Amino acid sequence: MKYCNEAIEKMPRDAMRALQSERLRNTVERMYANVAPYRRLMDEAGVKPSDIRTIEDITKLPFLSSENLRENYPLGMLAVPHEKITRIHASSGTTGKPKVVAYTRRDVEVWSECVARCLVAAGAGEHDVIQVAYGYGLFTGGLGLHYGAEYIGATVVPTSSGNTLRQIEMMIDLGSTYLCCTPSYALYIADTMEKNNIPVGSLSLKGGIFGAEPWTEEMRREIEKRLNIKAYDIYGIAEITGPGVAFDCEYQHGMHVNEDNFYIEIVDPVTGEPLPDGQRGEVVFSCINKEGLPLLRYRTHDISYITREKCECGRTLVRLMKPTGRTDDMIIVRGINVFPSQIESVLLSVKGVSPHYLIIVDRHDNHDTIEVKVEVSPEIFSDKIRGLQSYAEEIQKKMDSVLQISAKITFVEPGTLPRSEGKAKRVIDNRKLYK
Repeated sequence: MKYCNEAIEKMPRDAMRALQSERLRNTVERMYANVAPYRRLMDEAGVKPSDIRTIEDITKLPFLSSENLRENYPLGMLAVPHEKITRIHASSGTTGKPKVVAYTRRDVEVWSECVARCLVAAGAGEHDVIQVAYGYGLFTGGLGLHYGAEYIGATVVPTSSGNTLRQIEMMIDLGSTYLCCTPSYALYIADTMEKNNIPVGSLSLKGGIFGAEPWTEEMRREIEKRLNIKAYDIYGIAEITGPGVAFDCEYQHGMHVNEDNFYIEIVDPVTGEPLPDGQRGEVVFSCINKEGLPLLRYRTHDISYITREKCECGRTLVRLMKPTGRTDDMIIVRGINVFPSQIESVLLSVKGVSPHYLIIVDRHDNHDTIEVKVEVSPEIFSDKIRGLQSYAEEIQKKMDSVLQISAKITFVEPGTLPRSEGKAKRVIDNRKLYK
């Protein structure tokens, strides 16, 4: 099976434009009527629902950002009554408060089909065994791929992440044919197999669906070589819906956007003005077919470009090229969004910690690490080692609670971290994620 929904995936451009226009009109009307914060934004912009007739009119609407979600935390931007919500997910926010996403039953069904399209494009079908090693819970990755795999009738093995030797054992014993996880974890699995003398030939894997973190084409080829599979990219943002917004096909030349549900724009990151196809800018997405908590013109901070040229696979869907950077200071570590401001808020809540710190992100043995170097008062730094360790453990616990990921805490002498007269450089990312 080459297509999951051939009518949509090969829809003529004029028909897709008409469908998008209809869905945009309906979404704008619902949001204006039911979402007070968005109604205020439209009023401030001087825009009424009647001004939105075609998909091109979307540029009249105001942008949304994570700041809007923060201001209306947790569910101040719901477009339906609370009793219609059947699922809640969340991702990290800049202040420690998560960005909450809500789904109706229909939203979950639409999301499931979007992910199903990704799996089918990668060659998966009802006879496959799909091992989902993304994290389950508030993170959208695990359940997103899980429901998509069930949608196509495949057998799902919901291992979640971690316990790597057990992962490998399950893949071998159950004959898993597709692996779904972060690309760095896929390479970690390969490392673990080599260290334990487990031959790659013992696996039945044909392909893998990898996302949730930036990765290069070089990393794709490394995964393919070491696991003897074809590695497919999947794109998603928790605030939009999670994985399944866009996906690789067999030709691996740009990710097809499920544009019957998500309208994509590329804008100038500074001015917000739309940019033509082929020109790099900030990726902006609109949920034109979502009920629970739709977002229109949501700024992702990802930098990329699009093409509308028809793909060799026959799909007419616009293609999003692999992002090549970000416009903000967010870093993605093992699929988790981490903001320097989160780390700062934890550090400054602890007595004796200065506002001078440095976050170092690295990748060792295909495993992402975070180290936080922080200046402390002379009294603390000169303390006995045991007392210093206890102090570090206190910060560690608070940090783990906020970040949902472990970070190494290193104390340094006052005045030793670099200063800047301009914007302080808080993050050193030694990983080679973009090329």
